Amino acid sequence: MRAVRRRTRSDHDEEPVRVGRLVVDPARREARLGRRALDLSRKEFDLLHALARRRGRVASRRELLAEVWDQPLGGPDKTLDVHLSWLRQKLGESGTAPRYLHTVRGVGIRLIDPEA
Repeated sequence: MRAVRRRTRSDHDEEPVRVGRLVVDPARREARLGRRALDLSRKEFDLLHALARRRGRVASRRELLAEVWDQPLGGPDKTLDVHLSWLRQKLGESGTAPRYLHTVRGVGIRLIDPEA
């Protein structure tokens, strides 16, 4: 059932999401930071898009694992950690010096506009 929902879910009608200089365009499956296109894998894009839709709000690890990896009961946190690390590198930040992706300890991840 989850696979059918995932295949029929359409991002084609969604508008691009802007968070500061970051633009996530689900219809084109593109993400840009300023004028620079980000070279993201499928899962990296899905993770960034899930966070962008919740911009400013905390997304729990369980929510992200369910939405991006189709694991509603959670799963290996290391998968999420690795993908977040790769996203941070591509956004030009690190876990110790976050700009867009902020970890809320014990709760989840929040995508914010660093200039707000």
